[in-house]
Amino acid sequence: MSTDYAIRIHAYGGPEVMVCEPIEVPPPAPGEVQISQSAIGINYLDTYHRRGVFALPALPGGLGVEAAGRVVAVGEGVAHLAPGMRVSYACPPVGSYATLRNLPARHVLRVPDGVSDEQAAAVTLQGLTAHMLLRKVTRPQPGQTVLVHAAAGGLGSLLTQWANRLECRVIGVVGSAAKAEQARRQGCDAVIVGSEQPFVEAVRALTDGAGVDAVFEGLGGTVFQDCLRVVKPFGQVVNLGQVAEGLPSVALADLGPARSISVAVPGVFAYVRTHPDLQAAADELFGLVADGALKVHIGGRFALRQAAQAHEALQSRGTTGSLVLLP
Repeated sequence: MSTDYAIRIHAYGGPEVMVCEPIEVPPPAPGEVQISQSAIGINYLDTYHRRGVFALPALPGGLGVEAAGRVVAVGEGVAHLAPGMRVSYACPPVGSYATLRNLPARHVLRVPDGVSDEQAAAVTLQGLTAHMLLRKVTRPQPGQTVLVHAAAGGLGSLLTQWANRLECRVIGVVGSAAKAEQARRQGCDAVIVGSEQPFVEAVRALTDGAGVDAVFEGLGGTVFQDCLRVVKPFGQVVNLGQVAEGLPSVALADLGPARSISVAVPGVFAYVRTHPDLQAAADELFGLVADGALKVHIGGRFALRQAAQAHEALQSRGTTGSLVLLP
């Protein structure tokens, strides 16, 4: 019998606190499925859990919220999934950095043959986030202009491609000239290298002072505040995280009525939890991936035991696309 492993932490801290340990996984409980995992998604959220920014339910504890693999067993009452099916997920409870795990079946998604396990592990969380942002939160229309920060990253790449497909004008913000070239290849109509010019002035120049209809940013702090300055009346600023600084307070008086700006801080796990047909959303996402309409760029592959190196690479902000662990 093969031994199963998981990455766990016994204290909060840097990448060095992650250790690979053998685990015992019981049979799935009623309503659960057991998944043998072949690819695991790495997300910046995982670093928050590792550092204790978002506390785990208990220590020692696992990391990760996304993976893909095959169902190997189902618990009582599970009818829509069966052993042998290829699946992925992006949801709590935390603990996807493992070779084998049990999960509630209601959040597990079927993966079509045209999407590889690596693609599914790299795209499920960020792809459902993009679906949430473009289908529920902002709903951009053809001809509108959107601004995407970190446009060469995993989520930024998907937002850029999808918004381009919706016939929007896409302006991307990236950190280097090399990332700018990638952002152009994936559909940005214009790219701003943030280290070379302030994005506020650049956006105003690119839009003849009119501004943009929507902004997607995940940095928080002063970047979020500056985004309020480049949005058209009745435009929207969407915060996706606080990689650089915390989320600042915003006075409602600063948003309107003269400026008429709205702000959204949506959470993908709320979307996963409340969507009336999550598989339909996943089917749309995976269909675009299978057709080549959404290209999933995997910027790094690491063995499960190399999770610490993967986190170091992610936090360096020098990576492009998505990172995956391979058990």
